[in-house]
Amino acid sequence: MFLPAGSQDETGAQISNRLKASEIFRLVAERRNFKPIATPVVEYAATFTNEIAGMDLQSMLKWFNGDGEIEVLRPDWTAAIARAIAGQPPTEQKWSYQGSVFRFDKEETESRQAGIEIVHADTFYGEAESLLTAIAYLQQLNIDHYVFELGHTGIFEELIAPYSLTKDQELQLLSAMHDKRADLVEEIAHVHGDATLVEALLALINAYGSRDIVTQYRKNWAEQPALIDILDHIDQLINLLEASGVTEVIVDLGRVKNLPYYDGIMFRAFLTNNGSTCFSGGRYDKLYEQFEQTISAVGLAFDVDVLATCMQPASETSKACIIAKPETHAIAEAYRTELAEQVVDIQYQLENPANYKNLYQVVEENSQYKVVKL
Repeated sequence: MFLPAGSQDETGAQISNRLKASEIFRLVAERRNFKPIATPVVEYAATFTNEIAGMDLQSMLKWFNGDGEIEVLRPDWTAAIARAIAGQPPTEQKWSYQGSVFRFDKEETESRQAGIEIVHADTFYGEAESLLTAIAYLQQLNIDHYVFELGHTGIFEELIAPYSLTKDQELQLLSAMHDKRADLVEEIAHVHGDATLVEALLALINAYGSRDIVTQYRKNWAEQPALIDILDHIDQLINLLEASGVTEVIVDLGRVKNLPYYDGIMFRAFLTNNGSTCFSGGRYDKLYEQFEQTISAVGLAFDVDVLATCMQPASETSKACIIAKPETHAIAEAYRTELAEQVVDIQYQLENPANYKNLYQVVEENSQYKVVKL
């Protein structure tokens, strides 16, 4: 039978690597004092599609329940965790999670994630701890070929604030900026006949590169204190990353939010060997407004499937085979304890001896059974 689009079977090293990546994440999070949390895989659609969360229902796997309400397979961890912890005491700041999300707008319908959320914490502390946890996790996975990227939602918002854009025009600009479509940006911005806005947004599309971009835009925005504050914030995080051994940091001043609830610093990391995004995240204080709360919230999610493809496979454990019969199978099973450091297979008839480093057989001697090495 064929599989639905976006589904796939898996075998071997990818599964083993993913399980290993999950266990390493659990240990890293535990040692950094994150409290584990899990949310149901089935949620009400409104958790993700409300005005503040703002996610697109069309991208979700959904159905009507018996009461006529729309339920979905979890498409996003952050919104689900916000729902779960909104009533928790502010003494709990650091949360970690692992599990799948399901989206139609991804290459694979199911993707496995591991992530952290930090709430009720000082702004810089939460962002710093998120990035430092990412570094610690990648180090434990022995992955060192990555580059960090920093952006900020406030740059785009500050530049368009003086203009009377409709909500639709703003969303169109966001989409065009996200896709780096200079032609669409120019077309939409020209609706207001203001060359200054057009020039500023077109320049922002190419405001991407090393730390020098920050220095350059300090001069460009010298008369705009709100933008200078954002550059100072980005600069502070670059200092943190460089002091923590991350030498590859890029800045994208033209990056815009891809989810409505982001409202501040955004970060992600790319693997330099294939360009895959291995984690992404940022600040989302706005998400808690739906619960009538004003709190600090930031986090990130790792793509465990991507990480698993980049991990070095574990060295193969020595394999042994014990040849037995139905009446001696229990004897062979008991002998496994003598071969604790090996992968042990029990066979009644040995078909491929070359698959095993060591061969054993249950034999009868003096009316008693014992296992001998061949």
